[in-house]
Amino acid sequence: MAKSQGIVIGGGGLAGLSLALALRQGLGPDIPVIVADPAFAVRPSRDQRASAIVAACRKLFETLGVWSEVAPHAQPILDMVVTDSRLRDATRPALLTFSGEVAGGEPFAHMVENRHLIDALTNHAEASGVELRNDTVAAYEANDDGVQVAFGSGDIVAARLLAAADGARSKLRQRAGIATHGWDYDQAAIVVTVGHERDHEGRADEHFLPAGPFAILPLTGKRSSLVWTEQPKEAARIVALGADEFKAELEMRFGLHLGELEVLDKPRTFPLGYFVARSFIAPRLALVGDAAHVIHPIAGQGLNMGLKDIAALAEVVVDAARLGTDFGGADVLEHYQRWRRFDTMTMGLATNVLNGMFSNDFTPLRAVRDIGLGLVDRMPPLKGAFIRQAAGLTGEVPRLLRGEAL
Repeated sequence: MAKSQGIVIGGGGLAGLSLALALRQGLGPDIPVIVADPAFAVRPSRDQRASAIVAACRKLFETLGVWSEVAPHAQPILDMVVTDSRLRDATRPALLTFSGEVAGGEPFAHMVENRHLIDALTNHAEASGVELRNDTVAAYEANDDGVQVAFGSGDIVAARLLAAADGARSKLRQRAGIATHGWDYDQAAIVVTVGHERDHEGRADEHFLPAGPFAILPLTGKRSSLVWTEQPKEAARIVALGADEFKAELEMRFGLHLGELEVLDKPRTFPLGYFVARSFIAPRLALVGDAAHVIHPIAGQGLNMGLKDIAALAEVVVDAARLGTDFGGADVLEHYQRWRRFDTMTMGLATNVLNGMFSNDFTPLRAVRDIGLGLVDRMPPLKGAFIRQAAGLTGEVPRLLRGEAL
């Protein structure tokens, strides 16, 4: 197989497109970057989900040149309130509050609908010369010189590196024989967008109910994105209800603090689980995003963990290329894995502990956790440390997440 300097990315979602654009900007126009995903047949994006983009990942998008296009659709989270109550409790006292800024005028996160991010990344990737293929990566074969990538169309491309950004059920991970360890939670997330009579003023609410967290996340305008956790059978029952019955269930959990509610899209359910790939790499292959790890949405860190993967992988690849070494080689990929694995395991375990602590109705535990939340609320330095951690600004931060070009 002839040597190639190219890179192929399987999966054209937020992770795959971000990686493609980061590599194109860092490597220049002479090294081909190909992204393959059948979803490119549908444009503009129809992804109705929304994501929290923490401050460090916003810097990544700014550095990649896409944030200016996304900013009009981004809602800063200015405050966050945590409550712990039962479903029919008459009151929901605020046990923990956070100011949403990591520095003056810099929110720790923004809420953005995925479709706006995907469209901006797609436009910028195309403009920069990334090849977007409406296709799948059907097979690959790695050797010392590179990797031969076969597409579903029958085309075959020689590359130096293949990146798997094809999601939690990654076929590329399976083809590499990489096992995962983890578990399914006995929970499902109901995701829906609602409109409300009054302005949320940039406030996010996390209601810890016995079935799991009920998160109200502000979007632009008088709208919010909800991530509503229930046991799977109860979630299936709720989304199957008629409009009036669904709204009644919603209002019971949402409350009336924002006035009259309107359901703006079709509620969908997603099973919740935790898993981490036993290895983030194989010969000539790197896993990124959900292909490498899936965590509970309780802390809103899932996408941000994937974007940290992108920043780290792009940095080690670009640095190797500038040194004239094989950027798809085992030593480069091992550097990427060492960089990301500890942070991934730490965040996964933290979200698992939080979910276990708060997704129950065990009275003694409720008392202990409520006291703990109250104590944290009275310790501004500790709250500040939590905010900086959540914003992705602690530890060994890749250059793109510091707002520095590769």
